[in-house]
Formats: sequence, structure tokens, C-alpha cells
Amino acid sequence: MGDKDLGLIGLGVMGQNLARNFRSKGYSIAVYNRTTEKTKTFISKYPGISGSYSLQEFVNSLSRPRRIMLMVTAGPVVDATILELEKYVSEGDIILDGGNSFFQDTERRSRDLSSRGLHYLGAGVSGGEEGALNGPCIMVGGTREAYDQVSKMLTDVAAKADGPCCQLMGPRGAGHYVKMVHNGVEYGVMQILAEAYDLLLRGAQFPPEQIRDVFAKWNNSELNSFLMEIATRVLGHHDPETKSPLVSLILDTAKQKGTGKWTSQNSMDLGIPTPTIDAAVSARNLSGLKAERVFAGKLPFSSPDSQKLNSSFIEKLRSAVQASIIMAYAQGFHLMRTASEEYQYDLPFVEIARIWKGGCIIRAQLLDPIQEAFERNIKLQNLIVDPNFHEILCRLESDWRGVTRTAHEIAIPVPALDASLNYFDGYRSGRLPANFVQALRDYFGAHGYERVDKEGQFHTEWAVE
Repeated sequence: MGDKDLGLIGLGVMGQNLARNFRSKGYSIAVYNRTTEKTKTFISKYPGISGSYSLQEFVNSLSRPRRIMLMVTAGPVVDATILELEKYVSEGDIILDGGNSFFQDTERRSRDLSSRGLHYLGAGVSGGEEGALNGPCIMVGGTREAYDQVSKMLTDVAAKADGPCCQLMGPRGAGHYVKMVHNGVEYGVMQILAEAYDLLLRGAQFPPEQIRDVFAKWNNSELNSFLMEIATRVLGHHDPETKSPLVSLILDTAKQKGTGKWTSQNSMDLGIPTPTIDAAVSARNLSGLKAERVFAGKLPFSSPDSQKLNSSFIEKLRSAVQASIIMAYAQGFHLMRTASEEYQYDLPFVEIARIWKGGCIIRAQLLDPIQEAFERNIKLQNLIVDPNFHEILCRLESDWRGVTRTAHEIAIPVPALDASLNYFDGYRSGRLPANFVQALRDYFGAHGYERVDKEGQFHTEWAVE
């Protein structure tokens, strides 16, 4: 029997920084990486962490019940690693997946390993490499029994915001589900900020340094957030070779690892609209069509007229950004509300808002009133109907509409700002044109419809008049 408190597999940047974080809190750590050289380099650079060069040696170095954290690439690599580990672990041992695994994969692994007497925890870890080293936000899914055996270690290394930013979200895949939605909201907020940047750059013809000043001012308001803060840093960074703002030299094609797409796909499965997040995913897909966009841009379409943008527009834009970001969070929490019931997660919404305030990428001042909204009404369906957010949105609404109208007039796309406003209008519409859609479906497919004046399912033999 070994004596190490925790074993960590996977020495990418996140894995290395988490190992260092655990070690700095006084825990004895054993690490293993498939590439032996990487293990040797890491332990030579950071004394006090034990390196293993085979999985058997690694497992044998751990105290029981063994606590093993996986920081490997999500997908088949996780399954392959677990398969190898099963040769050496024992009943009661705990495997903790700290990667961006799809929550349904975590559900499957949790069931499979439980049947073999092993505990499996799926932990969403947010904060990037800096958070991993100095304190991430950790969203855990699994049994209370297994969580209790690792909770002190996790809360010790987690960020702190009114307490440790680590919490058990619920059973099985609950932690990875919350992390998935977190990333979906992250997609939405980044796209909203990108659209504001584009309106100021191409519309108002501000240079990046001036946009940085605008964002810095916004960061001293209700829009204070980690993403707004790093946006100002990005906009102020100059390329050492050309001395130009580096952001202007970066190719305008954005990649994705899939978590935003998963959020959109799952929202479709559950029938819960997340249009701001969907727009962000689509915007990244559109950005990838660089050659096609360049070709289409040479055709004689209309050109933007930046004369419509002045100093008053900047304040209106701030309102539109704030309202749209509220919509991104509202959609995320609404989706989690439905998922909590569908998957029997019993998600702790007050705690989700609280732990998101520290360590994670979407930490923001906005999470204070979100937490308060759920403290007032734990059954709150949507932030739009919370009295405080209703008041805020009423105040921002006029500017929000003005910004999207102006953006259309000057031919600058704002898919996330648009989608957010349409969601706001749609969610509070007592009647939508779906009755017309149902009539059409019944005409060509005899799908049937319901009526407002009587109970039952109806079909009409539609006659052409």
C-alpha cells in the first residue's frame, strides 16, 4: 500500500498546474503521463511531486481508498485510461474525471464503474491554466459518499468566493452538465463582446486602443467580469515585431472544442431555447468560411454608414451588451432547470451562481443578483420574470432595440445581440404565431392541432378556397 494522497494522470498544462496546486496545499501527489519524458521533466522542475512510469507503479503508490484524477483529453482517451486503470484499482477506489467530458459519457461511465464497485466522479473544472494553479471553480457530479472522500482536497485547491468554489452538483453526470452549460454561456458572452468590438471597430471606426478604453470603463460598471477584464488586456496588447495591436493581426476564424455545440444540441433535445448560445456557435461556424466570406465580400452589396454612430451610441451599446449578457445567463439557468428535472439531478441553483463567482471564466458581478434571485425564489423558472431583473431589462430595453436597429442599417452582423432581444420578446409574448405553423403542418401532414376554445386533438380536411 502506498502513501500518496492523490494520483493525477495527464500532464498537459491543466494537469501540471492542478498537481502544483494540490502540492502547494500540503497534499502528497503522484503523477503519471503516457509520455515518460514529460513526467521526468515535470518532477525535475517541481520537486516534492512523485513521478510514476507505469500505471501499476502509479496505482500502488496511492493510499486507500485510492483517489485518482484524470486530466486527459475528453472522449475515447478517458475510456482507454479507465480500462487500463481497472487492472490495478480495487473496490472502493475513486476515479475523478476533471476533463471536459460530455455529460452523457459521464453518466455511462458512472453506471459501469459503480457496477464494479468503483466510485466515479465527473468534475467540471473551469478557470483555465491560471485557475488550475491558483484556484479553479469545480463542479462535481457523483455520489455523496465518494464526494465526501475528496471534498476537502477539492475545496482546499478551489477558488474562494463566499466560501470554496467547489460543490457537489448532483449525481452521475450533473457536474459535467453544469460545466457544459457554463461553457455555453461563455460562448454567448464572448460573442456578445465580439459584436460590441465589431460595432466600435468597423462602425464607429475606433482603433483597438480606443475600444479598450470603452471596455475598461464598462468593466467599472455592472458589466464587471473576468471576460471584460481580459478583453481590455487583449485590446491593449501590441505585437512586439510590428508594434501593431496584436488583435488586428489575428485571423478572424474561431475554433471550438464542442462544449458550446453540446449545449445547443442538448437544449434542442430538451425543448428549451438557448438562441444566444446557438448564435454564438453559428457565428464561430460562419467565421470558419473565410475564403467564401472574402469572395462574397467583393460583390457589390451595401456598405456600412458609420455616421450613425456617435458618443451616445456607445452608452446605448453598453445597455445592449448588458441586457444580452443577462439573456445568456437566463438561458443557461433555464436549461439547467429543465435538465435538473429531466435527469433527476436536483441542481443547487443558488450554489451554482455562488461558485461561478470565483475561479471560472464566466465569473461576473452579474452573478450576485442572480444568486439573490434564486435565494428569493428557488423555483424561479427564468431570470426575465424575477422582479429585479424585470426592472433592469425595462431600463435597458429601448437602447437595446436601438443598437440592433442601427447595426442592421450599417450592415454589421450582431447575431447574439439580435438573438438575445428576440428571446426576450418571445419569452414574454402571451401569443406566438405557432398556431399558423400548426395549421400548415396539419394541412400537408395531417399532424393535428389543439384549439383555444375546446379540449382535444383536431384535424381539418383543408379545402382550397
